[in-house]
Amino acid sequence: MTADGGEAVELRAALLRLRRVTGLPVAFGGLVEGQRQLRIGELTGTGTPALSGLAVSSGNGLGGKAVALSRPCAVTDYHGSRHISHEYDSAVAAEGLRSVLAVPVVVRRRVRGVLYGALRSARPLGDRTLSAAVDAARDVEQALVVRDEVHALLVTAREPQAGAGPAREQVREAHAALRALAPRIADPALRADILAVCGRLAAAATLPPARERTVSLAPREVDVLACVAGGVTNAVAAERLGLRPETVKGYLRAAMRKLGAHTRLEAVVAARRAGLLP
Repeated sequence: MTADGGEAVELRAALLRLRRVTGLPVAFGGLVEGQRQLRIGELTGTGTPALSGLAVSSGNGLGGKAVALSRPCAVTDYHGSRHISHEYDSAVAAEGLRSVLAVPVVVRRRVRGVLYGALRSARPLGDRTLSAAVDAARDVEQALVVRDEVHALLVTAREPQAGAGPAREQVREAHAALRALAPRIADPALRADILAVCGRLAAAATLPPARERTVSLAPREVDVLACVAGGVTNAVAAERLGLRPETVKGYLRAAMRKLGAHTRLEAVVAARRAGLLP
C-alpha cells in the first residue's frame, strides 16, 4: 500500500512527539508499500540524506525484523549486533547512528509502518524510551484506523442515492458517522473533504429539495443533531463525539433554540427541512 499525504502527516506528528518525550536526537520512519517493503519517508533530527527514501525489505535490518516479527526490536550497537542482518549498514553509518529501536505500526494484524528512534552513541535506550516509542506507534495505529473508516464511508457516500426506505437510512447513518469522525482527523485536507461530502449527503437526501437556508448551526451542533437523528441517547452521542454529556446537552439546546424546536424530534425534522441533515 502506498502511503498518502495524510498518513505521512500522522507519522510525522508521531515522530516529533517521540523526540519531544524521550529526548532522542533522531527519529525516522515510513509506511509499508506493496509486499511488506518499508520505505523511509519521514525523518527528524537527521544530518544527512542517507536514510531518506531507503527501501527496507521484510526481515532485513532492524526495521525489517520489526516488520517480519510484528513486534518492537532494538539494538545497542547497530553495526556490531549479531541479532540483525546488515544490508543497510552504510546508510546507518553515514548518519552516525549506534543505538536504534524500531517499533511496528500494526493495524488489524497487518504491519503498516515502522517508527525508529536512535542515538549516536552505543548505550542502552531503556524501558522508558521503548515504552514511549510503543505509545507513539499506537497513536499512529489509532489514526490509521480512523482514516480507514473514513475512506470506507467516503467510498459509499460520494454519490448518495436520495430516497425513502433503506437507501435513505444508509445515507443518514453514513452522514452521522462521518460527522463524528471528522474532528478526529489531523489532516486538514481530508477533514475538509469529509465535511464537504457531509454537505452533499444532506443536500442530496433532502426531499423535496432543500429550501434556502435561514438557519445557521455551529458544526458541533450539527454533529450532535446527526447523532440524535439516529436515535441515540445524549450519553452515546457524547461517547461518539468525544464530548461530555453536559456539553452535548448544551449543543442540543442551542440547536433547538435556533431551529425553533421544542423537542429533539422537532429539531431533527427542522434540520432536515433546512438541508442541514439528510
